[in-house]
Amino acid sequence: MSGPHRVAVLAVPPVVPFDVSIPDLVLGGSEHEGRRLYDVRMCTAAPGVIKTSADYGLAVSRGLEVLETAETIVVPGTHTREPIDPGVLDGLRRAAADGRRIVSICTGTFVLAAAGLLDGHRATTYWRRAEEFAARYPAVDLDPSVLYTDGGQILTSAGLAAGIDLCLHIIRKDHGAAVANAAARRVVVAPVRSGGQAQFITAPRSSRADGDGLAHTQAWALERLDRRLTIDDLARQARTSGRTLTRRFRSETGLSPLQWLLRQRIDRARELLETTALPIDEVARASGLGSADSLRAHLVRQVGLTPTAYRATFTQRGQGSP
Repeated sequence: MSGPHRVAVLAVPPVVPFDVSIPDLVLGGSEHEGRRLYDVRMCTAAPGVIKTSADYGLAVSRGLEVLETAETIVVPGTHTREPIDPGVLDGLRRAAADGRRIVSICTGTFVLAAAGLLDGHRATTYWRRAEEFAARYPAVDLDPSVLYTDGGQILTSAGLAAGIDLCLHIIRKDHGAAVANAAARRVVVAPVRSGGQAQFITAPRSSRADGDGLAHTQAWALERLDRRLTIDDLARQARTSGRTLTRRFRSETGLSPLQWLLRQRIDRARELLETTALPIDEVARASGLGSADSLRAHLVRQVGLTPTAYRATFTQRGQGSP
């Protein structure tokens, strides 16, 4: 059995402390069947006490040599507007040329762009710095509206808490939905949100008891995924009209109610495939997807694998490294 997947967190001062903490808390704390999944180590160009965006420093003992053995490199947000250390940029370029995974959180996207890794690629960043980013790096296909982007080798997230979503997405890619959902429960956040979800709510939530967001309605739906649910069913539960419900869903999730519901059904099916031996048609019924053919079509479209292949892949990964 191989060891944990090696992750380097590359701090560029003045680094954002919250962003720095995310990879260790989400990835570093993840386990499966008693096995630690990720070994997270922080590094910086000039080890010692480095500046942060807060009123305290951060002691980092390791230098850029950590990048040489890392399988994934995460660049947290930084407030710097100065030229990036050439050693940092060279290290990132070498890692990219080697095919290793490179991730940015928040304004860490600026560092990846400075290294030329995002030219011609889709990326996102913290929405408050999006205009500046677009002006500085016009060759990047910037989408400032989404939580995160996944280009395969290079992944980027929006600001702050979107970094948690991206790290959970990475766990899901590496080890499946069940392990990612367990990680989400451990850090007390919502299960994996899709990268296409909006960075922020575009309209204020009502202060009325029946309008405090969608959490209660979503929880109600999640308990009934094996049943046929319509917009009218959801609207009755939310005590509102179908039109208002749709507007709230798009505001809070970036999805229509039925799009959101389909994603939850697919996620439930993935978890059942990973954690049970139920026949494929029973998995389809339990997740509300109806038939094995329907499950197959949705899963192939979502992850590129048939249910049988998906189950085999993540059963195997549960026994070894990603």
